[in-house]
Amino acid sequence: MTIEIATDASDELRDALSRLLPQLSSSSPPDYDQLVAIVADPGSVLFVARLDGVIVGSLTLVLYRIPTGVKAWIEDVVVDADARGNGIGELLNLAALDEARKHHVKGVSLTSRPSREAANRLYQRIGFSLRETNVYRYDF
Repeated sequence: MTIEIATDASDELRDALSRLLPQLSSSSPPDYDQLVAIVADPGSVLFVARLDGVIVGSLTLVLYRIPTGVKAWIEDVVVDADARGNGIGELLNLAALDEARKHHVKGVSLTSRPSREAANRLYQRIGFSLRETNVYRYDF
């Protein structure tokens, strides 16, 4: 198994995300132009996990600067249902945390639905702490 940073908006990557992201949410996967923008964006780091050469997972680390320092957010963590239980989610998250350290990030945040029990156990096991907060969202 390998974890790598996506540096090219290939057909393979687009097809993998089209297969993986519906397992996470009902949002549409990125089209080719959107994928090009994601891979080229210096504030986004798209990680992919390969098992036997096939992309079976992904995670996006978003880096942003605010007046009090650099922060990061982990988004869209997904591992193919057939590949779960192999430690792929953990390796993706640890790779993202290593990348965040390289950028001298002050903190890394993420959200996870309570129903994703295995994911929530993973996040706590690798050192994320559950925060008592209200998360608000404004939809357009």
